[in-house]
Amino acid sequence: MNTSTKIYIAGHRGMVGSAVWRALEKKGYTNLLGRTSNELDLRNQAEVKHFIASEKPDAIIDAAAKVGGILANSKNQYEFLMENMQIQNNLIQEAHTNNIEKFIFLGSSCIYPKLASQPLKEEYLLTGPLEPTNEGYAIAKIAGVKLCKHIRNQYHKDFVSLMPTNLYGPNDNFDLQSSHVLPAMMRKFHEAKENNNAPVKLWGSGTPMREFLHVDDLAKAVLFALENKLPEHLYNVGTGSDVTIKQLAETIQKTVGHTGSINWNSNKPDGTPRKLLDVSKMNNLGWKAKIELQKGIESTYGWFDKSFKG
Repeated sequence: MNTSTKIYIAGHRGMVGSAVWRALEKKGYTNLLGRTSNELDLRNQAEVKHFIASEKPDAIIDAAAKVGGILANSKNQYEFLMENMQIQNNLIQEAHTNNIEKFIFLGSSCIYPKLASQPLKEEYLLTGPLEPTNEGYAIAKIAGVKLCKHIRNQYHKDFVSLMPTNLYGPNDNFDLQSSHVLPAMMRKFHEAKENNNAPVKLWGSGTPMREFLHVDDLAKAVLFALENKLPEHLYNVGTGSDVTIKQLAETIQKTVGHTGSINWNSNKPDGTPRKLLDVSKMNNLGWKAKIELQKGIESTYGWFDKSFKG
């Protein structure tokens, strides 16, 4: 890789894709390629086929996906499975057909079994049942991991999969119907503060443990994978430490400045009891997360307060 290498970032307007774009620009890369969903429908095989064949990028970073929290995942299992399969299958196939040597596939830690031992190691994949609330999304991402693995083994191409933990940061999705836990909490506390510090209602018991990675740290992991030939096909990307959902809520509440009460609805699902990644493989190769959760939440809220329009 050099700074003139032509790199296509699929999903470059999303939280992950935009962070990757920023990281590459900061490193001096000048030949970055992006298309909005209106310009290129990644679910459409013919469109993707024409785009990749005509543009001929040297590398592809797949940061495009249909994503959401517990509510969106559980209510739209078919769409999460089908659309993510369409997106990744089209990109992987055309990368393979056009002899693109470097492909970075981005997934999620939800690919691992619901009750697997903690912390989650890469080899735990497919050793037990998945979390039912996001089974569709997880199965799609598992298929992507396996496609990249088999292309790597059969055709000796540098296809690698990175599985990040729960992400947050600028350009996150703050829609309360489809967002993940951290941005949803941030918006709820912000709006409650604006509404005379009204009580905030949160799902579940607050006891599950979760790990959170700032998207800029993930972007640096992608840059690391781009500039190095990693020896294996699958790597976890996270901080290696976690907090309870209750601790997360209290941290966000304090950062936002909300002084009202928190009401937990234990009739709502908690999801997986704990989801902590073993990130020793990436750490041993030379990448490590740098942004502490408190600092990351503060900077994200600063962005939200300035940029978000409900």
